[in-house]
Amino acid sequence: MANHDPHETAQQPAPARGGRHARPRAAVRSWLQPVLIGLTLVAAFITCYVGLARDPQPHRIPVAVVGGLAAEVETALGESIEVHRVADTGAARAALTGNDVVATLDGSGTALTLHTAGANGRSTTSAVHRLVDAYAAGAGRDLTVIDQVPLARYDTNGLAGFYVAFGVSLAGFVLAQNALGLSRQLGLWQRFALLGGFSAAAGTVAAVLAGPVLDAVPAPLAALAVTLSLLAAAAAFTTKLLGAYLGPVGVPVATLLLLTVGNATSGATIGADLLPAAARAVSALLPPGAAVRAITDLSYFHGAGAALPLLTLAAWVAGAALLLVARERRAAPAATPVHPAAASA
Repeated sequence: MANHDPHETAQQPAPARGGRHARPRAAVRSWLQPVLIGLTLVAAFITCYVGLARDPQPHRIPVAVVGGLAAEVETALGESIEVHRVADTGAARAALTGNDVVATLDGSGTALTLHTAGANGRSTTSAVHRLVDAYAAGAGRDLTVIDQVPLARYDTNGLAGFYVAFGVSLAGFVLAQNALGLSRQLGLWQRFALLGGFSAAAGTVAAVLAGPVLDAVPAPLAALAVTLSLLAAAAAFTTKLLGAYLGPVGVPVATLLLLTVGNATSGATIGADLLPAAARAVSALLPPGAAVRAITDLSYFHGAGAALPLLTLAAWVAGAALLLVARERRAAPAATPVHPAAASA
């Protein structure tokens, strides 16, 4: 019979406390996180796209009204429109073609004329038409509607800008998602060159396809390419930033921010003046909304209001890049190896 050393038995480590339950808990966490993320994304997507389109309500849609008609219209339509008082039809036309208002209204006797800018999207112009039509019916006047700034021939639904912006945002997002795993192979500036070079290429390809090839976005080619390149870069650098700071959760957060909330509130499918207050507040601030506004201004209004959306896109790119540089610099000292002699000192 073999003899056991009591000291050997005493030195054997005790089983880890909770060891039998640790693996099941880890397994639950490993599948629970992606399930919760997936459910959150599908709920957010449906809430944003379907919820915002469920019952859009006009809120202070800017309309230029000529002469003494302004006070009467303002009283009748209340907060639904924002009346811009103008002296004559020339001033009203200038406001419309400069994208300061989405429609103009003038009249004499029992006749009213509503000039709209169809380029602002069907949802917005249809809402204005319904409001003014109801006013005209109540006042016993005849209404004539003229689309002064119509959509392009091959964009009759006014959604080309939305689809272009969505596709470019998606491309930048996917590239950045793949680039998150290249931190060990590529340095920071190499990764920046990858994101920037791809963004320029994606923006140029999208501009050529949407403009000269498909003839759906009538913006000047160079300006459109710059806009879409900035959008791709904003999506790519923001996704890279969120992935770097938040880890695995960063990519779903980028999906929510850019592809879900950003595109749903962009003002393309539902006009910004028809969105709820919270959606209106972020519409022009997120990259897709800024890009849609720039595309519309460049395509139909001679770039009248494109400067601010372009600056917004540039700010997203610059802000994300600076935060990535700051993180890299903070991480560099921690990653620097300590010399053996210094360690023993």
